[in-house]
Formats: sequence, C-alpha cells, structure tokens
Amino acid sequence: MRIPCLFAVLLLSVAPLVQAAPDGAKLYAQNCAACHGENGSGGIGVPLALPSFQTTIDDNYLHKTIRYGRPGRVMPAFTQLKDDEVDAIIKHIRSWNKGKVATFSNQAVKGDPAHGKQLFTAHCAACHGPNGEGGKGTGVTFSRPRDLPIMPPALHNPGFLASASDAMIKNVLMQGREGTPMVSFLKSGLREKDIDDIVSYVRSFETAPLAQSAKILHVEKPIIVRESPYDLKTTVENVKQAIITHNFFFGREQPLEYGLTTPDKADPHQVVLYFCNISLLNKALSVDPRVGLFLPCRITVVEHQGKVSLMSVNPEVLSALFNNSELNELCKQMRQHYIGIMEEATL
Repeated sequence: MRIPCLFAVLLLSVAPLVQAAPDGAKLYAQNCAACHGENGSGGIGVPLALPSFQTTIDDNYLHKTIRYGRPGRVMPAFTQLKDDEVDAIIKHIRSWNKGKVATFSNQAVKGDPAHGKQLFTAHCAACHGPNGEGGKGTGVTFSRPRDLPIMPPALHNPGFLASASDAMIKNVLMQGREGTPMVSFLKSGLREKDIDDIVSYVRSFETAPLAQSAKILHVEKPIIVRESPYDLKTTVENVKQAIITHNFFFGREQPLEYGLTTPDKADPHQVVLYFCNISLLNKALSVDPRVGLFLPCRITVVEHQGKVSLMSVNPEVLSALFNNSELNELCKQMRQHYIGIMEEATL
C-alpha cells in the first residue's frame, strides 16, 4: 500500500497547478465600476457600454488605456493588473456589446497638421479644449445641470496618444458617437481629407507635450505637522480663531476617538477640529467628487508627554491618489491654508 500512496504523492507534486481564469466581472467591479458605472453606464468615466463607443474602439485601445491610463486626468494607470486580468476586464466590457468589434491598423494617417490645427480650433476646441487638454470637471451631475453628458477626453495626453491609433481617431471623427456630443464630421460637411488633417494635427501633440497636461504633484510627507508652545486648550482655541481669520467657518470639535469608543473613554488629549469654505468646497467637488472623501477640512491637535502637536493631511497628496492635474492648484491652495492656520495658531 505504501508504493501506490507514494506514487500518488509524486503525481501531486509534479502536476501543474491549475488556476482559475480571472473573473472579469469581479475585476471590473473592483477597479472600474466606481467611475464607469456598475453596468458601464458612465459617471466620472465615459459610458463604456454605449453602443457607439463599443463600435468605434478596438480591444488594443482598451488594453493600452487600462495599462497607461490618462496621466494627470482622472483615469489612473492600472500597472498592478496582470495581462490575463486586463484581458478578462476587456472581455467583460465587451459582453455589453451586441455589435461588431472594430479592428484598426497601426498605419499612420497622412495629412496637413497646419490645416488640421485650423479645423481643430473651429470644430473640436469648444469641447476638447484649445490645445486638446480635455474638458474641465467630471461631467457628473450634482444638484445642478451639466453642460455635457460626459467629460470630453484629453486628446493632448500621453495616455490617449499611446492608446489610440490614427485609424481609430479617424473612424471616430467620420462616424461620431451617438449619445454623446461627438458628431460625425463627414455629416457636418468636412471632407475625408479634412479629417486626415485633423488626425495629423492630433498626432503632432506627441512632439509638443503640454507642460501641465499630465502633471502630478509628488510629496515627500503626506502629513503636515507643527509643534505648539501652548497647552492643549489654548492651542485648540488658537486654531479656531485662525480658521475664521482664513475665511473658513468652524464646524465642530470632537475627540479623535469619536465613534470608536464611548464618550467617557475617549482620550481628551486628542482633538479634531472640523472647518470648511463653501466656495472652495464647490470648486473641488466640481473638479473631482472623490475629494468629498477628504472633506470637511480638519486639523488634529494632540498632547503627548507634555508636548502639543498639530497635524493635518497634506492636500497635495490628492494629486497622486486621484491622478487629476486639475486639482493641483486647489491642492496647493489648501496646503497653504492648512500651513497658515497651523502656524498662526502656534505663534
């Protein structure tokens, strides 16, 4: 009996491990649904299930878009995914498509970029930006109307230019995308030669990258810290006054451990101060609603071993997390407000 048992063990040890194929629906839910919708209906991201989108892009475009993202825009690069996982996501996205899957060649379109620039200014800049930098904001509806159903994509972006072939761009220009503001330029009166010129101009973006189009702020320290020469109570009152001085309204004061323990057991030496500026809040949410995860603004005051410290998140860390260069200026402004309030409170 020992020999058969030993033989079985040897078979198990040398037999190749059989791994289940990646679950595209699960991977999509984990990585894509938050922006593109659970069923591809869109949101912050484009509606992937839209028939006119499905029929005007190929799988190669989807694969590279997932891999490269859109640097400095909302779409991140999913470098952590394996190739078979990316393929599984694409297969899931294609499950919504009842039409024919497009394929495009990698052959360059030859046109006149100078003339293409003129046509781009006349026909494309209103949505895609004067330099192809993309539409502003997310296109997501809050409590107000939006100008466009989706955020016009950034064409002058290294991620888009690496993902989209000339043939694919030309096809979109010729057919348009029903259900979006993108019309057929052929039906709008342009000739195929004109469209070739626009494609050539868009491709020329590769040789003249925009300085801010793909900029992401990188910070050494995600936390801003200042030491206070005052006791906890005085420091807290100083912060409240500094908040008002910087045109924010003070919201509330509560223990850091609020909600994690009963009020009588919360550490009185750890306090969080909440504050807000409605104008800045609206600007930030219109650029990227995910900013709401970090709002309202807050500063934590902690007393430890007789020393009082003030701490806050460094808002510039949002740039790398959210991959949205439009947030950069707001992140810089907010960082200066935090520093100003904390330094004023500790003078």
